Amino acid sequence: MHDLLNRLLSGDGGPAADHVGLGMLLAEVHNQSRVRLNQALRPLGLNVRGLALLLALPVYGPVSQSDLIGHMGIDKSTMVRLIDELEEGGLVSRERAPQDRRAYSIVLTSRGEQTLAQAREATEQVGDHLFGWLAEPDRQHLVELLRGLAERTAPPRAGALDPR
Repeated sequence: MHDLLNRLLSGDGGPAADHVGLGMLLAEVHNQSRVRLNQALRPLGLNVRGLALLLALPVYGPVSQSDLIGHMGIDKSTMVRLIDELEEGGLVSRERAPQDRRAYSIVLTSRGEQTLAQAREATEQVGDHLFGWLAEPDRQHLVELLRGLAERTAPPRAGALDPR
């Protein structure tokens, strides 16, 4: 961690700075873990977003692009680019949806399945490095804390009360 972050987290600057420091710490952890994961995935021709899409396909099955957008929370233009990249790499294909000939389903190819298996191995190694030092109860507690934080930072739904 850099000096400013250490100082903010140690209480220098008051409570507002402490909140900013905590946010900066979360961003720092996110950025560094994303870099490590992207480095592990690069030899497979993937990045974190591509991996997320490959992981989603077995969960949701052949699925439309618009459904993937809803499931993953990725905007339309990013999703199109991502699917294009994965399709160019031979990892997914667009196939006509049997229920609607105007629509396409995104399908994991056999090469995509093999790459996903390799990516799971790579991410397991990175995950062991990042989280392996945590005892299981601590890991579960971290997940609970981060879920709570994610819920508080999510944009409010129309008609929903502010949870604060």
